[in-house]
Amino acid sequence: MAGNAVMDARPVTAVPDTLSGNPAGDSLAAPRPVMPTTSHPPLYAAIDLGSSNCRLLVARPYHDGFKVIDAFSRVVRLGEGVREKGYLCQAAMDRAIEALKVCSKKLRKHPGAKLRAVATEACRTAQNRDEFVQQVFNETGIELKIINPDEESRLALQACSALLDERPYAVVFDIGGGSTEICWIKVDNQGQTECIETLSMPCGVLCLTERYAGIKQRRERFEAMRTEIRDRLRDFASRNCCADILDDGKVQMVGTSGTVTTFCGIALGLERYERHKVDGSDLRFDDAERVTELLLRMEADKCKGHPCIGNQRAELMDAGAAIFAAIRDIWPLATLKVADRGLREGILVDLMRADGHAIDPCDARRHTVSHIPANP
Repeated sequence: MAGNAVMDARPVTAVPDTLSGNPAGDSLAAPRPVMPTTSHPPLYAAIDLGSSNCRLLVARPYHDGFKVIDAFSRVVRLGEGVREKGYLCQAAMDRAIEALKVCSKKLRKHPGAKLRAVATEACRTAQNRDEFVQQVFNETGIELKIINPDEESRLALQACSALLDERPYAVVFDIGGGSTEICWIKVDNQGQTECIETLSMPCGVLCLTERYAGIKQRRERFEAMRTEIRDRLRDFASRNCCADILDDGKVQMVGTSGTVTTFCGIALGLERYERHKVDGSDLRFDDAERVTELLLRMEADKCKGHPCIGNQRAELMDAGAAIFAAIRDIWPLATLKVADRGLREGILVDLMRADGHAIDPCDARRHTVSHIPANP
């Protein structure tokens, strides 16, 4: 990734009373760090405000990784209607700001935490993004920075690189609410990664659901979404000669998104979603096909009541399944590695390393692997 991929990478510091800072620019004084008064390692915090979700993670360095101290996640649908109207609607902004107020309240419980808060596709494309960023600061004290697709991909890859094995190439993808990022990766003998090319498609689960809402027949709608994504991916795969090396066993795949983790949870038969059982698991493509069929036949009420889906995400699952299916169509491998980690973890690794902590992504937010039983 280009070194100047982030629009403003300067981390800010959460101040216990005011979370002071200023989103207007660097000409004003930066917030003063508040040093912890205990002997504990310093705290770091990451906020990821996406088109669909608002997420917070607070952690401190622990051995060669980090230990999560606090977390928060809420569906806010900030990107609702952005593709059609070109701006963030007031209801969506209100939902996002309410969630960010919860984040701000949590951060006040962790004085001295160094914070970086980022926004992605919904804010990238909205005409009123600057006004929203200013409103967020005014009402929550959080200094929100909008990052571009390259930086978004870099952070996600940094979080997921621990899940890569010795195979020399990898497809790493992140299905978001407003966009989907695909990275074609080269992995060297020491496990170091080089991003050969990144594709950011303006097709996430939220905007795709809105765009195809006029097709009433569910399977027809699913196939239409799948076809669009497949068509968008073909040139990218062709440019990188992906098909030439698939049969040689040199390509691996890592998926990080709510869609993929939900698929894995369903395939595992979890009675409630458990991150430690999902993160790092291998999901076979035939199990992904089985879950896809299950979802397409599932009634709306049953989908909302499923412990791995829930009411807020149920109507977005068909779009996520379509994007996921198209990716498998283009790269017909046997399995993929499931990552319940993403921008927040990537941000935390960045912040900790910048302060001299020897963070190894392999040890960051350790996982245990669950094995999905083979179908009879």
